[in-house]
Formats: sequence, C-alpha cells, structure tokens
Amino acid sequence: MQFFANINIKPLEPSITYRDKILLTGSCFTEHIGNFLQENKFSVLQNPNGILFDPISVSSSLLSYIQNKKYIEDDLFYLNETWNSWQHHSRFSAINKQDCLNGINQSQQRAHDFLKDADWLIITLGSAFTYKVVQQSPFSTLRRGAGGEVANCHKAPAQNFNKHLNTIEEIITAFDSVIHQLFHFNNKLKIIFTISPVRHLRDGVVDNNRSKARLIEAVHHLVNKFDKLYYFPAYELVIDVLRDYRFYDVDLAHPNYAATQFVLEKFSETCFDQSARELLEEIKKIVIAKKHKPFNPQSSLHKKFLEQQAEKTRRIAAIHPYLDLKEELRYFLEN
Repeated sequence: MQFFANINIKPLEPSITYRDKILLTGSCFTEHIGNFLQENKFSVLQNPNGILFDPISVSSSLLSYIQNKKYIEDDLFYLNETWNSWQHHSRFSAINKQDCLNGINQSQQRAHDFLKDADWLIITLGSAFTYKVVQQSPFSTLRRGAGGEVANCHKAPAQNFNKHLNTIEEIITAFDSVIHQLFHFNNKLKIIFTISPVRHLRDGVVDNNRSKARLIEAVHHLVNKFDKLYYFPAYELVIDVLRDYRFYDVDLAHPNYAATQFVLEKFSETCFDQSARELLEEIKKIVIAKKHKPFNPQSSLHKKFLEQQAEKTRRIAAIHPYLDLKEELRYFLEN
C-alpha cells in the first residue's frame, strides 16, 4: 500500500557543488535551508536583511545589494525604545542609533561583495501580502521602500498600515527588472525559487491559500521566462506529499523537524551533484562527532576518539582546501 503521493523532481542542472557560493534570502524557511548548508560547510550568506516574507521586500533588498545602498539616520525610526529599519528584521534593531546603522550597513556591504561572486541565489517567498504605511500615520514622513511598503512592522500599531495582497502581475513586475540587473551584476549567477510551506494562518486559511497560489503562479512565470532560473518544490513536498498535521508543530503552521528534514533530504538528492552528496556524508560525520557529549571527557577512549576525528578532519581539509574546517579541527585538538 502506498501512503505518499509520488512527486517527480527534476534534478538540478547544473548541480550545486561544494565549491559554489550560495546567497539565500526570504522567509523563515530560508533559514532552515541556509542553516543546513552552513552547518555542512557550504559557503553561504543568508538573509542579509533578516527574514523577509513578501516578494516586494525581497526584490527591493536584492536591488539594494546590487547598488550597495548605504542606509542613513533618516532611514531609521524610534519605537519601543529601539531604533529600527522598515526594511530589516528586528535582529538589526538596537538601543543605540549608530549601532543599528552600523549593523545594517556592514550587512549591506557583505551582501554586495558576496553577491558579486555568488554562484547561486536561493529565494524563498512566504507570503504575497505586503504592508504599507498609511499617509496619515506618524511614520509616513520616514524614508521607506517605493510605494511605502515595509518589510517588517516592528510591532507598530496596526492602524499605521494598510494590508495589500499583491497581484500576480505585481509580483512578476517586482522581480522582472531585478533579475535582469542581477544577471548584469553577476553573469554566472543562477537562481532557485522556493515557496515556503509555512502556513500564514493569521491571514486566514482562505487568504493564505490565495497568497501561496499567487506566489506559485508568479514564480513559474519567471522560471519559464528566464534562463538560469529554477524551482524547488519545498511547498509541494510538505503540503501534497507529507499532507498530514503530524508533520507540523503545535501551532499547526510551521513544518516540524521531521518535515523539514524530509525537504532537506530531497533538496540534497536533486540539487547537489554526486561528489557533493558524497562529501556531505563525510562532513555530517565530523559535525555529529563535534556535537558528541562524552560520558568521561578525561578517558583515554575519548582522547583516542578526538585524535581519530582530528585526523579525519585533516584528511578532508587536505583533499578539499576550499572547505573551512578550522573550527572543527580546533575543537578536536583542544578538548
């Protein structure tokens, strides 16, 4: 008896290799993919603006990386005893205005430099809804994205914003120009789009589905229009293959650990080349060994274990000098 619907995922061509540089941006599910890649020693930069959910915020942020935009004090606002940016996640917020500005601009510079030489850009879209500051709001005079869109409301009172469900045409238009500029800025760049399987239940079940449907249709239009654009079905793997609330956390909105691992396994199978998959298995063993908690750290058995892991790490680093295994090697040698 078959308990899962089959899904045919076309292998990525060309595939991701361990020599590639990968920039990731978008929703919180972006960070599941990014953390997986980072932990397993791919060269990664993720979410330079912090988590972004909607296509307008993502496309605007990418344009700012290309332009190496420098934020100024007038781009910040003060709320709840911290300085914030409408275009950035609250992890950039700070009590001191200059600290906030420095963190944002340092991240902008890293994103600009990384994107210039990146091989892959992975974009995960979470919602087609955007929020715009209303003209009567006390925040309306502050600098914002074109049209007054904000990437993060920073818990400002809801009456300061209008909620807008972007049309398919608006989403396509937002990305169309940016994609052209991305390829002009870095002609070796390739882009993978995914749709987050996280359900935005605060929008309501009906509007969440309308939102996801618009994202899916817009992304497929872009993938069909441009070369070097690809689609990975993270959304479909959870919604249509797993298709069960036991694969969600208690909030019934976020995929749980098992579901996330399932998606990451499919990502590895279809997006990595054979050598990357083989190397991934070797690196996973080293990562797991580093997390190992010994019963008796002073025992000769544990010291032998550390020596063996240090030797494995040295061997892999010698064969693959582009990997950064310094932290793991230091751990095995110093403990």
